[in-house]
Amino acid sequence: MPFIPHTEDDTREMLAAIGADSLDDLFDEIPKELLIDSLDGVPPALNEMEIRRLMTGRAATDGMPLCFIGAGAYEHHIPTAVWDIATRGEFYSAYTPYQAEASQGTLQVIYEYQTMITELTGLDVSNASLYDGASGLAEASLMAVRSNRKAKSGRILLAPGVNPTYEKVAKTIAGRQSITFERLPMDNATGNAAADLEAGESPVAVVIQQPSFHGTLEDVDRLTDWAHANGAVVIAVVNPVSLALLKAPGSWGAEGADIACGEGQPLGVPLSSGGPYFGFMTCRQQHVRQMPGRIVGKTTDLDDQPGFALTLQAREQHIRRSKATSNICTNQGLMVTAATIYMALLGFAGLRQVAMRSLQNTTLLVDKLLALDGVERLYTGPHFHEVALRLKQPVAEVLDALAARNILGGFNLGDALLVCATETKTEADIDAYVDAMNDILNSGERLSA
Repeated sequence: MPFIPHTEDDTREMLAAIGADSLDDLFDEIPKELLIDSLDGVPPALNEMEIRRLMTGRAATDGMPLCFIGAGAYEHHIPTAVWDIATRGEFYSAYTPYQAEASQGTLQVIYEYQTMITELTGLDVSNASLYDGASGLAEASLMAVRSNRKAKSGRILLAPGVNPTYEKVAKTIAGRQSITFERLPMDNATGNAAADLEAGESPVAVVIQQPSFHGTLEDVDRLTDWAHANGAVVIAVVNPVSLALLKAPGSWGAEGADIACGEGQPLGVPLSSGGPYFGFMTCRQQHVRQMPGRIVGKTTDLDDQPGFALTLQAREQHIRRSKATSNICTNQGLMVTAATIYMALLGFAGLRQVAMRSLQNTTLLVDKLLALDGVERLYTGPHFHEVALRLKQPVAEVLDALAARNILGGFNLGDALLVCATETKTEADIDAYVDAMNDILNSGERLSA
């Protein structure tokens, strides 16, 4: 809350109601020798005006740079209404909706969220969110093992474009449970999966990221059919905004993906220096009993009125740990609320406009950069709103030089620069980036040694 509304009279009345003489009486069980009068290094208290000035000044030290970084976290415009509504008390302070009779509003928001996510991904069922996209892949991998018991190898095959951070998190969470993660071979020209693939010993699942981490678009139909032909579950890792333009995972190949997951941050959640974000997960109906986390269902009460309740609960708090599908103790409820409001405000047409404008801006940026001496595409083929570029100068040094000009120029892939331009960028922003890059690459600007 923005302020504490209780006056001294309010406090005295509440204390009198419970029979306490002071606030200190509420903590009388703490031994007196553990109590302290002050904290070393903590400055004197500030009033509201002073603390606002202090925090505004500290926030200003971050500056307002032009951001062309993507790589899994994206700067999109968030309508003011999204967080004005999400931070209302009834949403902001709502927690786990165990008691359905007292949590209908929270449950309905989650139900609406699940409905929208299933429509985007083209699959049957959604859970009520995970911690982030990376842990979502880990949970999807464990879910695939439970769902595909015929495959005994524990092998999960990753397409070349799967986010390397997602791979690390999946290995950390699931790698000690007799699951191994292996990369499929890559076609060096496109950056996507090679034409000739061998599945090897009965893979449990194949993970396909679309768009890929490098911004390329994988031949998802071919890979999905190949995975199913080899008895594997297909896990799709997708950017939800891209699904306003690209084919939904539920329509990949002849049968569609089995599980879809990803990072929900693009749906109305600010970058916020890395979080909190939230992960999403959907699946086919046949796999729903292996889905982790919570699921909200719609029902009717004794008076035949519609209502909402948690359903298919298989978390560690409800059954024995050895039988639980997940140890997810909570979800990113506030982020999910914001995402629901964001999607409701934009609608599919608005989300499509965001995706289309992002594609157009990235195309414009890349075309102008490719016209410079010393810039070329790393991979051929179509893209969404990210493209990997090879530079004639070391990427790290170019990024440092751009940062000195108040431009966050992209993500360092080591041998290339990954650039992203969302709908937030104007043509003037793009021209400023291109002009700065041209000066750095071709006008003799000295880079660090």
